Amino acid sequence: MRISARGSKPLQRAPHGFTLIELLVVVAIVAIASAAVVMALRDPAATQLEREAERLAGLFEGARAESRASGMEVDWLPLVDDVHGDQFRFVGLPDTAPMPRRWLSPDGVAVEIVGARSVKLGPEPMIGAQRVILSLGPQRLELSTDGLAPFTVGSQAQ
Repeated sequence: MRISARGSKPLQRAPHGFTLIELLVVVAIVAIASAAVVMALRDPAATQLEREAERLAGLFEGARAESRASGMEVDWLPLVDDVHGDQFRFVGLPDTAPMPRRWLSPDGVAVEIVGARSVKLGPEPMIGAQRVILSLGPQRLELSTDGLAPFTVGSQAQ
């Protein structure tokens, strides 16, 4: 122990390094920043396809409700090279229930209805199990229902 020149007080050494709290704060900031970067680098095609799938599931449920309320049979058909530029159509809905006919994505979405040519949406409360595979580039998602539950967006179809 060294004594200062002015008196009898011992000299204190300056602290060296960082405290544990300071290190934890820095690690937390780095973790949050890296998570933000990873989220920003997400594939835009996957995001667009998820948006299209959620929108189509909502449109299906709206058409099912309209079909049950009106008592009319309603089908959903994907279209290719339609004269009017439509990409899909709800057949059987009254004119008072206008539905979208195009994808949000400018590239469009490829559609495969598993085991059928159209998706049956009513008017019966139980419509039968149905699956629709949506593709945008290399990304694939599945919309499905067991016939009683609403259409849900599933994980990537294989």
